[in-house]
Amino acid sequence: MHLLAIDLGTSVCKAAVLSAQGEMLRLEMEPVPLYLLPNGGAEQDPREWQQVITRLAQRLLDAPPVPVDQIRAIVCSAQWSSTVAIDEAGEPLGNAIIWMDTRGAPYIRELIRGFPAFEGYGLRKLFTWIRLTGGAPGRAGKDPIAHILYLKHEQPERYRAAWKFLEPIDYLHFWLTGVLATSAEAITLHWLTDNRDLRCVDYHPTLLRWAGIDREKLPDVRREGRMLGVLHPQIAEAWGLSRETIVIAGTPDIHAAAIGSGGIRDFDPHLYIGTSAWLSCHVPFKKTDLLHNMASLPAALPGRYFIANEQETAGMCLTFLRDHLLYAPDGLSGDAPPDVYARFDAVASQVPPGSEGLMFTPWLYGERTPVEDHTIRGGFHHLSLHHRRAHLIRAVLEGVALNLRWLLPYVERFAGKRFDQIRAIGGGAKSDLWCQVLADVLNRPIAQMENPVAATLRGVAMLAAIALGWLSLEDAARCAPIRQVFQPDPINARLYEALFREFRALYRANRPIHKRLKGSYLWNRA
Repeated sequence: MHLLAIDLGTSVCKAAVLSAQGEMLRLEMEPVPLYLLPNGGAEQDPREWQQVITRLAQRLLDAPPVPVDQIRAIVCSAQWSSTVAIDEAGEPLGNAIIWMDTRGAPYIRELIRGFPAFEGYGLRKLFTWIRLTGGAPGRAGKDPIAHILYLKHEQPERYRAAWKFLEPIDYLHFWLTGVLATSAEAITLHWLTDNRDLRCVDYHPTLLRWAGIDREKLPDVRREGRMLGVLHPQIAEAWGLSRETIVIAGTPDIHAAAIGSGGIRDFDPHLYIGTSAWLSCHVPFKKTDLLHNMASLPAALPGRYFIANEQETAGMCLTFLRDHLLYAPDGLSGDAPPDVYARFDAVASQVPPGSEGLMFTPWLYGERTPVEDHTIRGGFHHLSLHHRRAHLIRAVLEGVALNLRWLLPYVERFAGKRFDQIRAIGGGAKSDLWCQVLADVLNRPIAQMENPVAATLRGVAMLAAIALGWLSLEDAARCAPIRQVFQPDPINARLYEALFREFRALYRANRPIHKRLKGSYLWNRA
């Protein structure tokens, strides 16, 4: 018995066929177009999602050794905190507004204000949100509640025409089966649900009234098991699958990755480096750290929470370096070779730790944790004539690691535990050099997981296998083996600790500049 797992990421969509024991038979990947718009807009086309997923599925199922007749189920994961508006026919009304979009920020500031106030939040509202949901709408306007309010105020015709507003995972489920619903974990960042009892999460009337969002435009919250429905006949025919193929309700990417890291038990930590980055673990309690934009939110595992935080740009910084500085599309540098990241590692490894004084701050699209600051921007610092491309590459690896070093003590304090070893997943964790940099910067052993780029796929497949009765929760943890462990070098750790103090100083020094630029012509073009 086998299943088809799909992971719709922001930059790349992945699909794989896995056995009932979690063995990956074949993996396919394809980029997903991203559209960045003026004034903080960030969108993707749901129809392009469908096209990419269909191509991946057909490539997978047309080639050996995939046993098509043995594929019993499909399960999906998808980027979280994005919004797809659909009409009554189920068709998307324009592009999806994704988690990077900040255009709803003015309406969030209006929603959360009150007297007396703390950090822009009216205290009565803030207390209510935290008590019910575990958090509150982010001031940067990147949550789905901000996306919906942006449409209501600035595209009212589209808001009125919308039958439902869906998370990407719920949109994929609807496309594949016709079943319209959401889950307790997927709907959380709308900040409209009462999450105190994970057995009966539902929308709260007070929060709906404050937001001014019509309840009928939101999907119902499922409380049943994960058996969602049967694959739509037209999709089954197009992909070459049986019409009896079951679709298992999946989960957003962060929730799936937590499982795919092998961190099934509470307080088993992992870090993720993909487009963005985070440092998390499952926990048995509901808690909030508003000062550092962190909360424990419903997890995909029944009755469990996970620590939710995110650093906005991580692997995307390396992609930016590749596409706009080293292999620019103006034709001056040529196209990037297929093995570009392996080449990056090879040349960056020739540069000593600390990049000979060159530092990189990775805030290319603002930041969420441990500070929520959508005005800050990144850059290279202390650049000199003796620095070369290899220095730029290593500085990016180190800058992302230093940003995670900034986050680490707040996550450990939140969990109430010191993390003795941290699992590394995501595309960035494929790099041995990056894993060693992380070990040295964090001063913690870093366990590089086997096939780390597929951790989200592995996690959602493990979730499906448990739902199908193929695996127990204890068996699932063994489906995520460790490839190797990188130990911190004491000399490098001391160097990076000194650089971390400079890293923090760079944030403090650059923040006033960006505050002054905000609202200017140059800022609005950024």
